[in-house]
Amino acid sequence: MKTKYLLLAAAFCIAISSCKILSPKEYRSLVAQRDSLNTRTGTLESQLAQLQSDTTRLHRQIADLLNNNSALTNNLDVTSTKANQLAADLQKREARLKEVEAILKKRDEATNALKNKLQQALLGFQASGLTVDIRNGKVYVSLTDKLLFPSGSIVIDDKGKQALKQLAEVLNKEPDINMAVEGHTDDKKVKNLGQIKDNWDLSVLRATSVTRYLTEVEMVDPHRLTATGKGEFQPIDSAGTDDARTRNRRIEIVLSPKLDELYNLISK
Repeated sequence: MKTKYLLLAAAFCIAISSCKILSPKEYRSLVAQRDSLNTRTGTLESQLAQLQSDTTRLHRQIADLLNNNSALTNNLDVTSTKANQLAADLQKREARLKEVEAILKKRDEATNALKNKLQQALLGFQASGLTVDIRNGKVYVSLTDKLLFPSGSIVIDDKGKQALKQLAEVLNKEPDINMAVEGHTDDKKVKNLGQIKDNWDLSVLRATSVTRYLTEVEMVDPHRLTATGKGEFQPIDSAGTDDARTRNRRIEIVLSPKLDELYNLISK
């Protein structure tokens, strides 16, 4: 508004200083110029107010964007740090996985080699009910009771001793193999066997008989052996027939390669 009054004052001074009497036409022309200037001035003032408002708004938006950018940068830094940590952890886990896989591969190779040696050494007894197979990374030598013991007895007969002798010759050359001797029976109740009260007793005593023979006669290191009785509770054939019961009455010698490397790795 100050600009408008200055313009009017300037026009008035010019008119006075010129000491010229304006004609009605000239007067109307000056009034029209004044009105035009007033209109333009109002437009400029309106534009100025809008520009000031826009400037304030843009400053606020820029400040918000800078704050958001700072937050995003911080989040990015945190995310990048976590990603680096995860990558390092993944690298370590992959290295451990390769170590475990290598050790398990060695175990499987050793287990297969042991199985082949035992099958060759005990080939002559397989027709009498001896089997060699691999389960869960372990070698199972299964001998039916008729191959080792007279009926209802815990005393190993000559044929059983010969089979165990062949087995011990292989085991004494494999010091990194641990052994568990497991006795198994069928589900028929034990009768009239003197001090043997039930199938638990029969399975345990037969397992310890085999263990004693291997350690005391064939000189297998006793520190490598354990003896357990399973009774009738882990049958390999639950059909309930005579053939199934014959298969269930057995001694299983479970051979496990020592895995000290694997245990040490797991305990790290």
